[in-house]
Amino acid sequence: MSVILLVIGVILFIGLVVIHEFGHFIMARRNGVTVEEFGIFFPPRLYKRKTKGGWIFSINLLPLGGFVRLKGEHDSDTGKGTFGAASVWAKTKIMGAGVVMNLVVAVALFTILAIIGMPQLVPNQFTIKGDTTVTSSKVLIGYIEPNSPASKAGLKSTDRMVSITSKSACDSGSTCTEQIGLGQRISNADELVSATKKFAGQTVYVNYYHDGTFHSVRTTLRDAKTVTDSRKTDNPKGYLGVAPNEYKLQRSTWSAPIVAVGLTGQFTALTFQGLGHAVAGVGSILAGAATGNSDARQNGQTAASEQVSGPVGVFVILQDGSLIGYQFILFIIGIISLTLAIMNILPIPALDGGRLWLTIFTRGIGKPLSPKREEQINASGFLFLIGLMILITVVDVRRFF
Repeated sequence: MSVILLVIGVILFIGLVVIHEFGHFIMARRNGVTVEEFGIFFPPRLYKRKTKGGWIFSINLLPLGGFVRLKGEHDSDTGKGTFGAASVWAKTKIMGAGVVMNLVVAVALFTILAIIGMPQLVPNQFTIKGDTTVTSSKVLIGYIEPNSPASKAGLKSTDRMVSITSKSACDSGSTCTEQIGLGQRISNADELVSATKKFAGQTVYVNYYHDGTFHSVRTTLRDAKTVTDSRKTDNPKGYLGVAPNEYKLQRSTWSAPIVAVGLTGQFTALTFQGLGHAVAGVGSILAGAATGNSDARQNGQTAASEQVSGPVGVFVILQDGSLIGYQFILFIIGIISLTLAIMNILPIPALDGGRLWLTIFTRGIGKPLSPKREEQINASGFLFLIGLMILITVVDVRRFF
């Protein structure tokens, strides 16, 4: 099941690129601009086909997004059917169409999830309290301490905890199977803390689900003195050695569209907050490099890398999410769609927002850029994005593998 959900997640992720570019495609044709190519991802090309409409459909190698190549994209082009000859309002609609499509997809997915079961992933996640019901709550394993009882028992991140049973209870007689299946039930993070503390220093059976299959494994928890003493150091330890993630699903009825819009606003604010931390981290890296302060440089690198992720990171998130459930996959796809909308409205060269703001600026001052200068600006932005993506990929590989 998890493999199927992973494949669906990857297809939906690619679908976000297609939907974004489809917005540009439709709006260009509606405004009389000729479309020459519809591309998924960025060149070099892997596949291309000329359609009956006269435009080329292509699939490319670099998973940085996609593109719609229009006739006469330079601002100085004036021929019939060229992008350059279109009005500022038409250009705004064409370049903003992808953002609108991604925003609509995000709100639609959040609305559906609010009805069928919305994962709660952040504290104080937006909801209408009078119309919200928690339908399920489970404890998933997050971080696992190296050489901890959990690590030695073979537990993995995203495994779902069920219960903890003492070995003495299991060894007491014919009810062993029943005891393993029940034991000290765990449905929230507090119950996990309570159970591990109750059986401190004892050999127990940890009962959990991995990839939908029930498992029971024996391990010995750390004793109370070891845990207490460790909390006085820079390396505190737990009885089992895991950081739990409480995963809740909550449903709404009449307020589902309101929840979707409110959640869109909340995650937009969190996205800008994350971008602020990333920019501050880059500043610390540069300052640390200039002053020779290795601590500042390292702290900046950590702060910046924690806020961003590339194709490798997205794949890992979808892979882990496939073990949790389809609601989590849809939620992540919704957040990615919202993020694409936000990033493509910012004034970043080579992206939609950069081109849009550049067009508005040059038209405002009445001095259109020359084709050469326009190409230089967009090419430098594209090279910057390529370099950034390579750096993010390296960081993702080191972080996840």
